[in-house]
Amino acid sequence: MQRRDFLKKASVGAVAGASVSLAAPAIAQSQPTVKWRMTSSFPKSLDTIYNSADILANRVRELTGGKFDIRVFPGGEIVPAGQALDAVQAGTVECCHTISNYYNGKNKAFAFSGLPFGMNTRQATAWLYQGGGNELLNEFYAKYNVIGYLGGCTGAQMGGWYRKEIKTLDDIKGLKIRIAGYGGEVFAALGAIPQQIPAGDTYAALEKGAIDAVEWIGPYDDEKLGFDKVAKNYYYPAFWEPGSFSHFFVNKDEWAKLPREYQAAFEVASYEAAAKMISAYDTKNPAALARLLQKGVKLQKFPDDVMQAAYKVAFQLYNDEAAKNPDFKKIFTAYDKFRRSSNAWFSVAEMNIDRFLQTAK
Repeated sequence: MQRRDFLKKASVGAVAGASVSLAAPAIAQSQPTVKWRMTSSFPKSLDTIYNSADILANRVRELTGGKFDIRVFPGGEIVPAGQALDAVQAGTVECCHTISNYYNGKNKAFAFSGLPFGMNTRQATAWLYQGGGNELLNEFYAKYNVIGYLGGCTGAQMGGWYRKEIKTLDDIKGLKIRIAGYGGEVFAALGAIPQQIPAGDTYAALEKGAIDAVEWIGPYDDEKLGFDKVAKNYYYPAFWEPGSFSHFFVNKDEWAKLPREYQAAFEVASYEAAAKMISAYDTKNPAALARLLQKGVKLQKFPDDVMQAAYKVAFQLYNDEAAKNPDFKKIFTAYDKFRRSSNAWFSVAEMNIDRFLQTAK
């Protein structure tokens, strides 16, 4: 009897389980079909950063049974790479994948995706997800009719490619360099001539001599863009982007129209895209750097006087901006408090074990 009772109950449970599994498609079918376009600030050739958008779009499609379809377009196909946020704000497209400090011209409060001498990737991620950073930024982004979701981090970037060596601070004067955001302002204060050029146009500008130097991201992407063919001096570190991160920006009006299930799918997919981007860079950069060195690239460290001067200039710029820009002041106050606290902790454990492991034989 006990065996027959057990089999009977098991059969009922199996039927119940089947009904649950069969219910999912019915639920998906009850939701509307939504088609969005996402414009990227990056070309398809830069697969590590560009793919973050594809990862999000594919996961959203999977989580909604194909009902919420986001089509990704490379920079330049719908709007120029540097106008991705503008397109979302205006409703030309529903969303974009870009880096917010490209839009410092609108308001310096867009700068926090890559602040000179700011937080590294782990610190920035902690601030965004757990330290109130997302809430502060989205309070500001709402003024531009957009919502921001972390699209991924690059890790500490390289300082870029230079035709001539930078031996002292004087070598910065008159240097024509492709660089965006606050990094460009720091270089300008040091006497350089910063220029903001989309990734796809940077090689030609460097090759033709329109610029003397270019910074992009790191070994894997830089190798793809071929900078080593026209400039052999590869500097580090990019003090202006110690932990740069990208964003998915979504038009607020279009977001409000989505079913909550679709919003949740987008949010979950953004977490996955962010995690995969940094892991991809950490995997691909070491091998790419080794290849570049084998090609004769000269790995160079910025001189101490350049670093010290840049640090002083950067924080003076922040103080000046905070004095006149309430949006910047509010975010920077919280950002810098978190940065100082995090640096104090990292100096105890993280940095010490890193130093030991890097010098251990």
